[in-house]
This record gives sequence, C-alpha cells and structure tokens, in this order.
Amino acid sequence: MQVELEKQLREWAGIYNDPAYFEEDPIIFPKEMLRRGASLQDIEIAAIFSAHLAWGRRAMIVRDCNRLLDEMDWRPFDYVMAGDYRDEDKSLHRTIKWSEAASICRRLKALYEGGMKSIEDLSIQQIRTEIYGQKEDPKAANKKINMLRRWMVRKDGKVDLGLWEKSDPADLLIPLDVHVYTQASALGLCHRKAHDVGTALEITSAFKEIWPEDPLLGDFALFGYGVSRKDA
Repeated sequence: MQVELEKQLREWAGIYNDPAYFEEDPIIFPKEMLRRGASLQDIEIAAIFSAHLAWGRRAMIVRDCNRLLDEMDWRPFDYVMAGDYRDEDKSLHRTIKWSEAASICRRLKALYEGGMKSIEDLSIQQIRTEIYGQKEDPKAANKKINMLRRWMVRKDGKVDLGLWEKSDPADLLIPLDVHVYTQASALGLCHRKAHDVGTALEITSAFKEIWPEDPLLGDFALFGYGVSRKDA
C-alpha cells in the first residue's frame, strides 16, 4: 500500500471514529439500551433489528427503528419472549414488513428457550439462517451481520459497544455494501467485481496491513473518504 494512502486512511479513521458523526445512525439504538442499563439480550436484539433495518436514508432508518422499539416498549427481550408480536402485511421499513420482524422474533424466542445465552455464540451463517431466516450462502457478503458484529466486538470505547468479550476484533469482516465497495475500489483497496464475501475479505486484508489487530478501523476511514468526496 502506498505510504500516502496509508497516511490518509489513518487520518480519516482517527477523525471519524467519533460518536459525533454517528448521532443519526442505527448504532444509536443498541447504545441507548446500554445507556439504560438493559440486559445483554436487550442490547443484542436491538442491534439485530437496527442492523436489519439499516438500508436507505439514515433519517428513515432511525424513524423506523424507533417505531419498532416503541412497539416493543423498549424491552425487546421481554417482547420476544412474550410471543405476542405485531404480525401484519404492512411496511415497517421499506420492503421489510411487520410480519418479517415477527418471524425474526419467533426464531429468537426459540433460540433463547433452547438455551442460547448470547448471539455471540452463533456463527455468521447461523445468524443468517437461524435469526434472519435466510438461506445459507457461503459467498454472501452478509453486510448487516458484519455490521452487527463490528458494533458488538470492537472495544476502543468510542463508537462501537465492545460487549462481546470472546470475539477478536482482528477476525471481523468489513460490512460490504455498494457504498463501501465504490469507495474501496476508488482507493485501490479491492480489484474484484463481485460484491461478495471474497471482496469483503480483500478489503479487510488491505486494512489489516495498517491495523492488523483492528482492521475495521478501516470502516471509519471509508466513511471519511465518503465525507471528503461530498465536500469536494
């Protein structure tokens, strides 16, 4: 990696790994549960749904995460375990319907009743299939799951929560979506065309050259690149 690029990425990561830039971001919901002194299960469930709804304009994401947590009376674990869900063929967020949220709640209830103490114990593919109800796909980038894992694993006490103590930040994968791909490609951090797990690994590997123990600092560097392009 070019010295100047590495220097710029470090600078962006240093600036934008800051809660001030994430006040209208879905991470605010699990952070609010933490602030309220909620249980780990409450925080994890808030994170699962916040990550699931995290596509589209930020204002809409925040609005609809608020709607869902209001429905849960801001006690997501109690809501899940009670088993009485809003189950309608109406939109919760964009194409995500209330019935889809109810299905996720049912799967979570079954997992907790089966003895699961924390979502941390599940692999990426298990979160994909056993919580979100999607088909197994070893090639999928799993953006929302990798974002959820970043929130729960990174431990620097700034933006992310760092509550999953058994997981290593060095093992995290970049949450790959169209914006991340476009930014990473423009910076020369990836050369593959597919928006799949191989590309997520390629970008993450580039960041490991700079931050071997915490490669997802690169996520904040890409955020900074996006901000710099808007200002250009």
